[in-house]
Amino acid sequence: MPLLLSESDVKAILTMPMTLELVEASFQRLAEGKAILQYRQRLFVPGKCVVNHMAGADVTTGYMGLKIYSIGKDAARFIVTLFQASSGELVSILEADYLGQMRTGAASGVATKFMARQDARIAAIIGTGLQARTQLEAIAPVRKLESIRAFGRNPERRESFAREMTARLGVPVTPAGSAEEAVRGAHIVITCTTSKEPVLEGRWLEQGMHINAVGVNQAQKRELDAEAVLRCDFIAADSREQSKIESGDLIHAFGSDASRWNTVQEFADVVAGKIPGRKSPDQITLFKSNGVTTEDIVVAGRIYELARQRGIGREVPMWQQEARPVVERGI
Repeated sequence: MPLLLSESDVKAILTMPMTLELVEASFQRLAEGKAILQYRQRLFVPGKCVVNHMAGADVTTGYMGLKIYSIGKDAARFIVTLFQASSGELVSILEADYLGQMRTGAASGVATKFMARQDARIAAIIGTGLQARTQLEAIAPVRKLESIRAFGRNPERRESFAREMTARLGVPVTPAGSAEEAVRGAHIVITCTTSKEPVLEGRWLEQGMHINAVGVNQAQKRELDAEAVLRCDFIAADSREQSKIESGDLIHAFGSDASRWNTVQEFADVVAGKIPGRKSPDQITLFKSNGVTTEDIVVAGRIYELARQRGIGREVPMWQQEARPVVERGI
């Protein structure tokens, strides 16, 4: 019977060090051809909600599955369905909001590990929502940060965020009065918003910066203006082909010049050591995170295995009768 894992079950198991390890492994497997992904698809009901779905497989551990989530006016709801690739058995259904926050944060952490300067000590984040928390939790272990500056549009919220994250990370987090104030002089910059218009301008960038652009994955939205993208010496994406569909940051910057896409590298190749994430301390580097399903499947697979070991979760009776052979179903 499949194991149902709630948000609280997932939180009891998943830690950031574990997620960093698993997300890095997921990109390594992509580079080696041991992971498979299908890009996000969106189903819109006009004037109502949108359902997003994406598929992936981890050949190494033998899991495959779907991430499905709906976004409505009042809430977003996430699940991952995990199947055994060898038999097609549904082994787990996971509530996946926390999982998604953790793996997205971890992707930025892994990108910072491979692409930021080794001596990076000052970080800036634009955006102070739920996802911003795991972003900082993920980059803190991979660089010895001395300070972090945070900007969000709501003054009270950014003050509260700064206090919370200072206590959580043991690194001073200071609220900034503007996005520019946060970014100027930073070594690592994270954009983590839902903005339709740029929140990071190219004129603020300085040599040696590394940028994690995380917040938007729709073609009509962007967090970086064109100058910011074009000033980057090295750009890597979790999926170049998916970026062509939904990375508004790159789509707007490149415009009709299709040749510019050839400059976008697959982040998996950086993780696998096929190409360097940074060639010199002066380069400006950019990681464009769209969110790919192989991250979800690799992380969900480990959560499921640990849940079984620890007796966490609830089995759900499904398909109690023996499945009929495929030939009998006319498939």
